[in-house]
Amino acid sequence: MLRQISLGTLGLTVGSVLTIVGFVAYAADNATLNLVGFFYGFPLLLGGLALKANELKPIPFSQTTTSAVLLLREQQATVTQNKIRKDITRYCYGQDAHLDGALSYLGLSPTDKERPTVTALRETEINGAYALILEFDSPFISLKDWREKQEKMTSYFGPGVEVKITQPDENQIELSLIATQKE
Repeated sequence: MLRQISLGTLGLTVGSVLTIVGFVAYAADNATLNLVGFFYGFPLLLGGLALKANELKPIPFSQTTTSAVLLLREQQATVTQNKIRKDITRYCYGQDAHLDGALSYLGLSPTDKERPTVTALRETEINGAYALILEFDSPFISLKDWREKQEKMTSYFGPGVEVKITQPDENQIELSLIATQKE
């Protein structure tokens, strides 16, 4: 629940209300409310502005997750799959892009301009296994470059994850993280 709330918007809203209360209290010569408005409202307003300027919005799901896939997630999803899903579906602050650290480590982000961006994700079942599919807009990094990094991705996102890379459209890459069956 809290992951879906923008702290920047919350700070702006509460800070604005308290600041306005402070100005009104100042005009009405009410010292107590005046202090509350200025000492709490103005810093909250500035904090909200700072967070809003540095906010990274959650990545949406491209399709609704079915109850069967949710059951598979509970049974098979790896710690890494759950961490990625939770991380990119919440508001983040102080990051340039979702998964920017992972893409840099994997050598898929030579510059900020060339970095692929996650546009959506979806959860599905592939051959009886839970799969988290990340959809990237990748105009500067080719499918060939992605596939050259596949082995490194497998070790980075593993253990217990098989990585598949496909290109559904030009400049689009789908990175599938498929849970391998536990034996």
